[in-house]
Amino acid sequence: MSGILPGRPSNFVNQRRSQRVLLAVRLEVTGKRANKSSFMEETRTIVVNSFGALLSLKEPVMAGQILTLKNDATLEHIICTVVDIFFGQDGVPEVAIEFSEPCPRFWRVTFPPVDWSPRSPEAKKYVIEAPVARAPLVKK
Repeated sequence: MSGILPGRPSNFVNQRRSQRVLLAVRLEVTGKRANKSSFMEETRTIVVNSFGALLSLKEPVMAGQILTLKNDATLEHIICTVVDIFFGQDGVPEVAIEFSEPCPRFWRVTFPPVDWSPRSPEAKKYVIEAPVARAPLVKK
């Protein structure tokens, strides 16, 4: 599969404008069906980034459809657009949504810059040091 996530086209994996974070944020999703009736569904995100998210959604939606997300933890609302739909491993559709402009604070996550990598000079080095031999304590 050459690094492609199962069930997701390669263009979805390769088009990244910000770092992705696997994060389950509880949401309330609202929108309008084709017949103009309203729907509301409680769900969780699968992956988030500064520009949107991938979330499970049982309600049938279409690419280009406008939805409103409510973050259950903060009670904040944001409007987004459905950009793609995939079928998850459990058969529940996974919906890729995008904000009209980046809004990383909606998720309450600090994202690294786009050009960040573990090789960046700013990346912290994790060094394992050998244990220091110590003389036994002697009580006087």
